[in-house]
Formats: sequence, C-alpha cells, structure tokens
Amino acid sequence: MHWIPTLFAAEAIPSAMITFVALLMFLQMGIGWDYCTLLCGLLSLPWVLKSFVRQKVRQMGHFGPMLRCVEMLIFVMLTALAFSCNATTCRLWLIFGCLFVLCMLCAWHELAARMYYERMLRPREQRIYNAPKMFSSQVSTIMTYGVMIVLVGFLEVFYHNRRNAISLSWSSAIYLLAGFYLLLVIYNFFVLRPPHVGDAGRSQTLGGAVRAEIRVIDRIAHKPHWLPVIFCLALFLLPQSLMFCTRVLFLIAPQAEGGLGCSLQWIGLAQGTVGVIAFSLGLWLGYRLSTRRHLAWPQALAMPLSPLVYLVMTQYPPVSLLPLCVATFVAQFCFGLGLNACLPFIRYISGERYRSTINYLYIPLVSLVMLPPVAASGWLAERAGFVTFFLIDSLLALPAWGAFYLGHRLCK
Repeated sequence: MHWIPTLFAAEAIPSAMITFVALLMFLQMGIGWDYCTLLCGLLSLPWVLKSFVRQKVRQMGHFGPMLRCVEMLIFVMLTALAFSCNATTCRLWLIFGCLFVLCMLCAWHELAARMYYERMLRPREQRIYNAPKMFSSQVSTIMTYGVMIVLVGFLEVFYHNRRNAISLSWSSAIYLLAGFYLLLVIYNFFVLRPPHVGDAGRSQTLGGAVRAEIRVIDRIAHKPHWLPVIFCLALFLLPQSLMFCTRVLFLIAPQAEGGLGCSLQWIGLAQGTVGVIAFSLGLWLGYRLSTRRHLAWPQALAMPLSPLVYLVMTQYPPVSLLPLCVATFVAQFCFGLGLNACLPFIRYISGERYRSTINYLYIPLVSLVMLPPVAASGWLAERAGFVTFFLIDSLLALPAWGAFYLGHRLCK
C-alpha cells in the first residue's frame, strides 16, 4: 500500500503548519500573547465544524479525484501563505486568512482521506496499516514543525542584514515546504486509484447533508449523559488545553519576562523534533494499551502531569539544550500517553466513527472542548505570569482526574 505514507503526509504537513507553526509566525510578527492564542484558537474552528460537512463529502464520492483536487488547492494556499509572509501591507489578516482557508482544506482532506482509507482496506487491514499511517504523519510533523523551524532560525541569521529578515525567512522556508508538498501532490496523482466499493457520488444538496448531521446531533442529545460526558472531557483536557500554546510562549519569551529566551533552533529541536517523537511514542503506547481496560487509569494519571514539568522549569531553568529536550520529552510523552484516555468519551458521543483516526486533536469533539482554553491561555499567562500560571495548571490535575473518573463511569 505505497499510497498510505504519502496520502497521510499530505494531510499532516498543512495540519502541522496550523497547529504548531502558526503560533510562532504570529509571535514573530510582534503580536501580543493574548491575540496570538486567540487567533490559534479560531484556526481550529474548521476541525470543530467537520461534522456538518462529513455527510456532504460522503455523498460527493469519487474520493481519489477529490483528494487530488484538495491537495492541489493546499499547495496553492501554501504558496499564497509564503507570498503573504513577505507582503508589505495587511500582513496579519492576509496570513490569518491563508491559514484559515488552509485549515478548511485540511479538514476536507482529512474527511476524504479517512473515507478513502476505509473503502480501500477492510477493518482488519486498517488495523495493520495504522502504524505506517501514524509513522508517516509524525515524520511529516517533525519535518514541518522541527526541521522547518530550525531552517527559519538559520535563515534569520543569514538575512540579518536585511530590514525584513524575519518575513523573508518565513517566506523562503514556506516556499521550500510548498515545493516539497508539490512532489507529494504529483506522486499521489498517479498512485491513488478508485476504491473497490462506495466511491460513486450521490446527489444531495448541502442543506440535506446538514439536516442529516443535525439528525445525528439530535440522536446524541437523546443519550442520557451526553452533556455531563462532554463537560467531563473538557475538564479532563483543561490542563493540556491551557498549556498547548503557553509552553511555546514560555520557551520563546525573554528571561526578563519569566521565559527561557530560547532561539527558534532550540524550539525546533526540543518541541518540533524531540517533543513530537515523545508525543508519538506516548500515543502509540497508549493506543496499544487502550484495549486493556485495567490500564486506563495509568493513562489518565499521565495526562495532566505535563504542566508540572514546566512548573519545575520555571524554578530550575535548563542551562543547555539537553535538559530542555529531556524535560520536553517527559512532558510530551505524558500528553501522548494520556490522550488515549479520551477514547471512552469519544466513543460514547460519536460511536466508532473515528476508529481509524491517528490524532485525536483533530476530532471535532476534542477540538471543541479545547478551543476556549487555548484561545484564553495567552491572556491568562500574560496577566498571571508563568510561575503562577503553571502552578494553577498543575493543580488542575486534581479536578481533571475526578472528571475522568466520573466521565468513565457515565460512559459505561
């Protein structure tokens, strides 16, 4: 199945741009922390709204041509984003607009790719190829979040004599990423073949598709504990939601403001490379253990521990790259391992719809409950300071564990 790595790499690259890289772009444009995290929260809206267009995508069918079309549009938007980074006017809203359209295309691609994958492979085969999917996705994330950020840092040194060194560095790096993405588009154009079954489109209006999704939401609303389960999931994910962006703010903020004052190269290596590897290992291990019900609690206990690592770093700042990478590894491993504990909540609300999903962060329910804390986290960190912020975030582990216990019982 030589199409699996490239198909999911084509999905992971723009998704990483939105989820991880966008925050650093906004920060280097000189935007305040509160505004940066607000914009990053708004960028997750297309993932929240995926449920309302899923039925329409399914009805359209012809997933191979659809994926080729969407990937070509993603390449166009990456090119437009690179051009926008070096524009002289309306930079912020131009960049935000490109990223938002890119996120909508990512949500469309994710839906079409999942439907294509489920029609090309039987359920038993899907379980076999889940590991290559995850590996390809995480390697692409490392390339986008790790290697690209390091490259931007080096380009800023190279262009330091130019007045627009920062914008020129970002523009050059994104142009290179777009060129690599074009190679994936060309390769997928030739290797994606029509699925064996269920590929023919069916005529249905967008209104009909939305009404179908409203009926699904109505069925969810008739479940006896749907609202408490969603509330418990939101509380369980709250510690991670609050630090999703603030961990990067803490790394890049000057020491005078309580941060570590790390360079882009250090952030790219620690967060974008070591952190992604640790998150992937934790996610994989948690996925392997998720079939054993008695191991659900260790995963849940690991989830809210990441803020404690950053609280320790506020008191004992790492003096070199190695301890920073070790701390990041521990924090991200706990995050990936604990994220699998969300599965009972997701299955209760959505059934087996996301059985082949490799990254729970892009599931609409998870994106929905994380959006408000992510959007508000910069404002809170700016006013409380990193020490107080991470202390409060660490203490939220107690209600998070209680929410997991209660929600786990309600989902049974």
